[in-house]
Amino acid sequence: MDMSRIAEQGLVLLGCGKMGSAMLEGWLDGGLPPASVWVVDPHPSDWLKAQGVHINAPLPECPALVLVAVKPQMMREALPALKALGGGDTLFVSVAAGTPIAAYEEMLGDGTPVVRAMPNTPAAVGRGITAIIGNAKATAEHLDVAEGLLSAVGQVVRLDHEAQIDAVTGVSGSGPAYVFHLIETMAAAGEAQGLSPELAMQLAKATVAGAGALAEAASETPSQLRVNVTSPNGTTQAALEVLMDAETGFPPLLKRAVAAATDRSKELSRG
Repeated sequence: MDMSRIAEQGLVLLGCGKMGSAMLEGWLDGGLPPASVWVVDPHPSDWLKAQGVHINAPLPECPALVLVAVKPQMMREALPALKALGGGDTLFVSVAAGTPIAAYEEMLGDGTPVVRAMPNTPAAVGRGITAIIGNAKATAEHLDVAEGLLSAVGQVVRLDHEAQIDAVTGVSGSGPAYVFHLIETMAAAGEAQGLSPELAMQLAKATVAGAGALAEAASETPSQLRVNVTSPNGTTQAALEVLMDAETGFPPLLKRAVAAATDRSKELSRG
């Protein structure tokens, strides 16, 4: 299976909210013909309507790939409509949180190749990271196709087993919200020290975005980058003594936060 087969046989996108729209935009920008895409969505956006794709139209008999991007609570209602495509050569890729591979095999047949993926919201600006894992019927070629599609919106990593999805959810799936909250709280702290709300927010956004870009681009580890900016007995050290406190600082707090998200992901997967 390759991208030319997807263009020839078609790609079905089940659900086109923020994540589905981000991926679709990446595929179209990458050269996938709009006429090769069928979107099933009860409330298509104006942007979607302008893309030239098929919307809520009869589906091709044997599309190369179906990407499931509906919310978990809508899964049982939406997926049976695609059951006729299961059990054959069509690859199903799911970016829906909390729905295990076994649920797809139950609904589509255990002969269906399935790749489960956990993306995150920076995909909307092409800076996401997605973890993928396939079932027993998903071949190396299937995984290559899934990675190729998902790389349109950022980096892709492969997992060794499905149970890792829960920890991935706790770190990168939910992680953007932790960073957004950091920006909020940094800006609020700046206001408390006399900055205007607008200036404090601008400083916080640019600092977090810049530090993240530096962490990705630099050859040094984040730990070394932290040391580089920390002068002995300086301002940064004074702040880090608070943030790195073993009882009240970032280390125990983030460990509990990631564990809570991971545990919730496990609960959702169990239904």
